[in-house]
Amino acid sequence: MSQLPPDPALDADWTGICRRIVEEQKKLFAEFDTMKKRDNYEGIGEGGDHALVLDRMCEDLVFAELENLADSGAAAFTAISEERGTVTFNEGGNVWVVIDPIDGSLNFKRTIPRHSLSIAVATAPNMAAVEFGYVYDFGTDEEFLAQSGEGAYLNEERIQLEGREGLEVVGVEGSDPAQLAPMLEKLAGKVYRVRCVGSLAISIASVAAGRFDGLAFPHLSRSVDVAAAQLIAREAGALVDLGDGGLSEVGLALEERFPVTVAASGDGLDTLVSTRTVG
Repeated sequence: MSQLPPDPALDADWTGICRRIVEEQKKLFAEFDTMKKRDNYEGIGEGGDHALVLDRMCEDLVFAELENLADSGAAAFTAISEERGTVTFNEGGNVWVVIDPIDGSLNFKRTIPRHSLSIAVATAPNMAAVEFGYVYDFGTDEEFLAQSGEGAYLNEERIQLEGREGLEVVGVEGSDPAQLAPMLEKLAGKVYRVRCVGSLAISIASVAAGRFDGLAFPHLSRSVDVAAAQLIAREAGALVDLGDGGLSEVGLALEERFPVTVAASGDGLDTLVSTRTVG
């Protein structure tokens, strides 16, 4: 990570922590391997969505690692999570950990094999301060990660976007046709093809990997969906626009809402921002 004062939370082995969580999640997914087993809800999470039982079980795996870090290393940090909301460890300190245990819950419930774990670590409660980002795509067994100032990696191989003009393939996310349709009308004639993965974190990481030329999203997003992937995209050379004011003006709090657009080039970003229907 970038040169910052020593901090037990910031200096923790976050890659190792994330990888242990992934392995535990894989065991859970193997046990709950059918739609019938996965299609069970238990109320509304702090993020405002209906929470699958397995959303909470996966979150418990994440928090087991966080509790171990706080107890064994005296690390102080604030966790912001899809289901539990904001949880402080050792009075919070100066580190924020942003978590989505299953990004792409509907895919997961329907056994569509594209859903991800997303974890970001920041030194202030805003997007510009994210120092570490991790996204694991369980459908492809691919690990995307980045550290601020040290580049982005896909399965431990450095990824760096090369200059590319045009918008041949653009990822779109959003499940409501009523919101998606107006944006698609604006994209017509500007984009050759669109693809919908069903996980915002994976789609942003796909721009970082050069698979998509950009990402367009018709809704307002939340930190848990974007914090990790936006760092991965920026470290790979992509451009990220989260609305007016820049990344430092976009907070990590769960109640924050903001537009998100990502592109591999400046012209591409301008084009996609012009098609926004929110923000």
